[in-house]
Amino acid sequence: MKRPATALVSLALVLAGCGGSAPPPTTPPPPSAPSPAPAATPAPAGATAPEPSVLSTEILAREPVANTAAVKHILISWADLTDAYQGQIDPRAAKRTKAEAEAMVRSLLKQLEAGADFDTLMKASSEDTGSARSGRAFTVTPDAQLVIEFRQLSLRLHPGEYGVCQSDFGFHIIKRIS
Repeated sequence: MKRPATALVSLALVLAGCGGSAPPPTTPPPPSAPSPAPAATPAPAGATAPEPSVLSTEILAREPVANTAAVKHILISWADLTDAYQGQIDPRAAKRTKAEAEAMVRSLLKQLEAGADFDTLMKASSEDTGSARSGRAFTVTPDAQLVIEFRQLSLRLHPGEYGVCQSDFGFHIIKRIS
């Protein structure tokens, strides 16, 4: 049911705390014909729909499934995040845009879905040189000294599952080991 415009304006003024002087509506305006739906704007020739986000929003929407998790990750960054690295950004990331970083994450996810070994991809691609070299897993708890996005995703993953989050350091592809 459509409400008269004056009633909506009065309600908006009351909700905004400005409603003492608005006159009450006298008679509702006559019904108007429905306005036609706006015509769809055709996409430019050759344009494609934007790809969905690489972030694991469904996993991040879950409640945590663990209080402690062992995880490994692949970090992919881009040039705009140089300040977060205090000038020590990986040279590969320093030449990359965020869109290129997203494309790289998509490629790595496709490789993982096809059965690629996580450790092999981590050693070859991760820009967290410490974990890429050592192959070590991080122990994640709610109060671990890790960025919050990393903790949140890690504690929502099931063993063997992987997902993607974004922090001030870039995209993290995280796999829960145990």
